[in-house]
Amino acid sequence: MIEKHDIEKLRQLPIETVAERLGLAPRRHKSLCPFHEDSHPSLTFSQTRNTYRCYACGAHGNTIDLVMNQLHMSFGEACRWLAGEYSVAHHIACCQRQPVQDKNAVFDARKYERCFDRPWLSEAARRFLFDERRLNPGVVSWCRLSSWRDREGTQWLQIPYFDTAGRLVGVQSRNLDGGRSGKPRFRFPKGSHCGIYNLPVLQRLTQGEPLFITEGASDCWAMLSSGHKAIAIPSATLLGREDRRILHQYVASHGPLNLHIYPDADIPGEQLYLQLVGLANELRSSILRHRLPPGCKDYAQYWAERQTTV
Repeated sequence: MIEKHDIEKLRQLPIETVAERLGLAPRRHKSLCPFHEDSHPSLTFSQTRNTYRCYACGAHGNTIDLVMNQLHMSFGEACRWLAGEYSVAHHIACCQRQPVQDKNAVFDARKYERCFDRPWLSEAARRFLFDERRLNPGVVSWCRLSSWRDREGTQWLQIPYFDTAGRLVGVQSRNLDGGRSGKPRFRFPKGSHCGIYNLPVLQRLTQGEPLFITEGASDCWAMLSSGHKAIAIPSATLLGREDRRILHQYVASHGPLNLHIYPDADIPGEQLYLQLVGLANELRSSILRHRLPPGCKDYAQYWAERQTTV
């Protein structure tokens, strides 16, 4: 059974971002309605209510409803699709593959460590990391990114998660096929703990040095490529108790943090910033907000576009 607070996280995903992922191409808060023959955009999106409505055929609802109707999914399937696409509450995305009795399974790091001892990048992974994201090869090496291909031929990027001491605690696999296979955007092995990303960088942080907090691994890679030390929160709606404990423990040992953030240009990005303001107060640390240029949805896009124009 999907918990109510997880459902609420999925409903809070920006409706226009979800519509774009579904191929509806919203422009000026409108798009062609996929639920009837539409030659003039009649499907409208409300950013304040985070809902959609077609004033021609009457279709309406929230993010989950939109996925259900557009992809002809059940409520549970739509929740799993959203969770996988946006790396929100990944236990939902994996619940079809994991029996209930395995929800507290222990992550077997030994099974995956060899994948990152000598990382291998496929051509699809190299295109994604270096051609699309324009990342510094040194950053890719530091993060020990690797890749693999499943039995059906789908290419995956393997993203290891390490604790502060550098021990492997989780793995996130990112689908590189652009949605063509119909498989989830992300996968997580049983028992995998994918909380704060790039924790080993804390061992290299000096007192008072800026630490950038980003939303997701992609923004973190871009921030590292720009020469900053950075960690990533798994998503704008996930700042769990264990994540907070790790940061509290670090501050207790090393002193206050000098936090910086470029919030994503959407509602979850603002929510993350507000969470971090509260966290900074708890940690008796400072936090400085930076703003993305107009038209940039996140720091990864900003970095890639900046490299293209250099």
